[in-house]
Amino acid sequence: METIGSIKNMIGYEHQLYKQQIKNTMNKPSKLFLLALLIAAALVGCKPDPVIPDQPDEPVIPDPDTPNIVLPAGALSGLFSVSETQQVRFSQGNLQYQASTNTWRFAEKQTEYVGEGNANIGESYDGWIDLFGWGTSGYDHGANAYQPWSTSDNYSDYYAYGGYTQSLSDQSGQADWGYNAISNGGNEENNGWRTMRSSEWGYLLEQRSTASGIHFANACVDGTNGMLVFPDDWDGAVGFNNADHSSTDFSDNTVNASDWESLQASGVVFLPAAGIRAEDAQTVYVQTGGVYWASNPNSEDMAYTMYFFYEGKDRDIDANNREYGASVRLVKDQVY
Repeated sequence: METIGSIKNMIGYEHQLYKQQIKNTMNKPSKLFLLALLIAAALVGCKPDPVIPDQPDEPVIPDPDTPNIVLPAGALSGLFSVSETQQVRFSQGNLQYQASTNTWRFAEKQTEYVGEGNANIGESYDGWIDLFGWGTSGYDHGANAYQPWSTSDNYSDYYAYGGYTQSLSDQSGQADWGYNAISNGGNEENNGWRTMRSSEWGYLLEQRSTASGIHFANACVDGTNGMLVFPDDWDGAVGFNNADHSSTDFSDNTVNASDWESLQASGVVFLPAAGIRAEDAQTVYVQTGGVYWASNPNSEDMAYTMYFFYEGKDRDIDANNREYGASVRLVKDQVY
């Protein structure tokens, strides 16, 4: 099979050969060609030398090292390893839902979160929510509490496909929020968006190799507290205090709007400290903690999350009550 490089070399060789053939023809004209010129001169007088048309340029072949990248709708540019063999791109913001129109969307900005408005959760609520019980994708996949507005306080109502050992991605995959048609994420069902597993969260934040040598840092970005996550190829041109430390304050790193624009352009992801919805639909820890679902269960009553909190409380990957409302940040696998 010809490679792009060998095809390019072959085209260049044939082009040079063709030009040499033209040159040889001009330097060694045939007798018949000379006779034709003499007859033409006798008939119409002196004529200029024949003009040989310019040859077309060699075809432009894309450089395989700098391909044109077309991002999926709703995806950010940075690439993040979540295992030894898989990279992902994050969605442009946390997942949001509007019950009155049955609409899913990504937040327009990475720093955007709903906060206390999640207390209004309900089937007819015309605002947006962004804290969800585990597996509440809206598809009737076998759980009793599968609707995004579900607030049952019985953990067994949130069993994916009706069983407590099932992950969101098992069976049909419909228990995963990413199965939905997301209005600004391609607006098609089952088009590749998904929730990460706990092992992938761990690899992302602790194990992968990065150009800068760091993985994450707590920060206050344009007035919003949360966690920065750096892509695999980020060069670390900007320094951050206490990067990769599990217990750091958001105030350790303050990023203004202009600097955040540059960081985001380089592929950096921001996870806002959007809080958690607990009993009686109370929303707590808004701007003091962030809790993000993983797709796999932990036990009968719990499923895995990645969480971080303020003032020295740890960042960790651990279990959370299935009935609690937590943030969802979807990813899409990079396919090579």
